[in-house]
Amino acid sequence: MLRSMFSAISGLRAHQTKLDVAGNNIANVNTVGFKASQTVFEDTLSQVLRNGSAPNGDVAGTNPAQVGLGVKVAGITTNFGQGSTQNTGRASDFMISGDGFFMTKVGNEQLYTRAGSFDTDGVGNLVTPDGAKLQGWMANALGVVDPNGPIEDLRIPTGQVLAPVATTGSAISGNLSAGALSTDTAVSSQIQMYDDLGNAHAVSVTMSKMAAPASNRWSVNLVDTTTGTTLTPTPVELQFADGSATYPDPANPGQNLPAGTLAAPAPPTFTIAAPTGAIAAWTKPVVVDLSSLTQFGGKSDAAAKTTAQSGSAMGVLEGYSLANDGTIVGIYSNGLRQNIGQLALATFTNPGGLEKAGNSSFRAGDNSGNPLVGQAGTGGRGSLSAGALEMSNVDLAEEFTGLIVAQRGFQANSRVISTSDEILQDLVQLKR
Repeated sequence: MLRSMFSAISGLRAHQTKLDVAGNNIANVNTVGFKASQTVFEDTLSQVLRNGSAPNGDVAGTNPAQVGLGVKVAGITTNFGQGSTQNTGRASDFMISGDGFFMTKVGNEQLYTRAGSFDTDGVGNLVTPDGAKLQGWMANALGVVDPNGPIEDLRIPTGQVLAPVATTGSAISGNLSAGALSTDTAVSSQIQMYDDLGNAHAVSVTMSKMAAPASNRWSVNLVDTTTGTTLTPTPVELQFADGSATYPDPANPGQNLPAGTLAAPAPPTFTIAAPTGAIAAWTKPVVVDLSSLTQFGGKSDAAAKTTAQSGSAMGVLEGYSLANDGTIVGIYSNGLRQNIGQLALATFTNPGGLEKAGNSSFRAGDNSGNPLVGQAGTGGRGSLSAGALEMSNVDLAEEFTGLIVAQRGFQANSRVISTSDEILQDLVQLKR
């Protein structure tokens, strides 16, 4: 009878723990990045009343007779399944889709979390609500990130100035009508170029069909309309092939250039010498690529190729965005984008072995294995999304069902105690 009471007491303790775990799960149903826990029971040692025996000749074998001594909590496991997504629209809210943990640092302690709600502190560090610093790799002055280097605090350099870059390359592409006449209006386009100080120069490109006997020839003039400086004192003359032997193809001996393709200049580029005098800040020559120009029938649509224009004005950091691989891209006032840094993610061989450190964070445990640090989307690590958070993966229906089960288990064990007490009471009353 005493065995039944002590077994029931162990049942009360175990089911109380199950209630505690379920209560904690429900309390954190709206906690960002929270991972629910489950209670696992196992029986304790059993008392052997009679040992079993093996069959021997004509005597059959017997099974052991054992009485269990109760239950105990074998473990409390963590469910690291993906939580639901909540869109927030905040640039500093990050979510991991898949495996991995954000790496944060508090003092000298390295922590790991799935809660991606970050903000900036007074010096630009990306931090959690409790002040832990987000870890990753900062880019160098050219925007290059080295993911093989040591991790460090990630910072958003608000107000950072991006130095201007002088234009050194440009391009003109499109078609010049084969049916155009020298008396027709010239084809014109605008190119934005920058000098060494980042001053913008609106360069006008004018392409005119040359008069006979200049067959299939066009002249190109470039003028800096900002300063009135002519950048091509001698117009650049373009010669288009007509498919005849007059224009052999240097890349294919014995063949002619296809009609309508550029035959001269060769190579199909020309260089604007660094202007002097009126534009003292412009010291670098500009190579203009004409290789994409053609002369076919139809309308003329030749224009500056904006994607090929190098150079930029001075820029100031105005915002940032996050790529799926964790790269933080700065958005500057001059329209350029440059890498600021990259988030580091860590995975573990056994994430269930992590120890909870509070504030929705974990620390490496004895059975978790060492952190495997790398970029998002590599080595089994998940991808990242900005403007969204991973919510708790607590299933309320499951938790309430667990509460009922725990309550009934607790109630049943209490009945065992009361029943054992009644039997003991009857035993005491035998002497009456």
